[in-house]
Amino acid sequence: MRRLPHGYTNQTTADQATVVKRYQGPDAAARLARERELLADLAGVLPVPPLLGAGDESLILGFVAGEPGQELMDAGDPEAVLRACGEVLRRIHARPSVLGAGTLVHGDFGPNNLLLDPETYAVAAVVDWEFAHLGDPIEDLAWCEWIVRMHHPDRVGALGAFFEGYGAFVPRWPERRAAMVDRCLGLREFCRRWDPDGPAVAEWQRRAEVTAGW
Repeated sequence: MRRLPHGYTNQTTADQATVVKRYQGPDAAARLARERELLADLAGVLPVPPLLGAGDESLILGFVAGEPGQELMDAGDPEAVLRACGEVLRRIHARPSVLGAGTLVHGDFGPNNLLLDPETYAVAAVVDWEFAHLGDPIEDLAWCEWIVRMHHPDRVGALGAFFEGYGAFVPRWPERRAAMVDRCLGLREFCRRWDPDGPAVAEWQRRAEVTAGW
């Protein structure tokens, strides 16, 4: 099996049939349990990887063919990618959740966690549900925008397609920016719990400061 790129909190390996996701860092067991519960609940309702099995430290998922959205942002049509992001995010937020009453928030939503058909840009799978929770839709809207602004700054002009695809109320820019900063600081604290003196703590602090200055 080969290790998949782009993972940060987990080690993910795959062959042409299965993907094995091993959870690492703070709250690993809880994050595994949350993703397992959601993948089982969302199967057949939203485009998610099929859950094949689970162990104490890992999930076994069915392999889903598709191109990572962050790669298509640069090599393909960024407006088509972001429109697909908006459309599937609206479906996520409208879905009643097994977690309880309220809005299901993905928690790490963006083109980085979507697999798409490179010809049609249809969403093949939304992956990495370990941070999902009940919350405010602005969290996902702001974070997808943050991914574009931070990692694809030359594609910021395509963000209109994301909000059009979402097709519902979008909070004002100061509120979205504040949500971005909050998420950066939350990830700083996550990293601090994992490795208090590690470079990721300072990096997320830097990103929070950059974001606050936008």
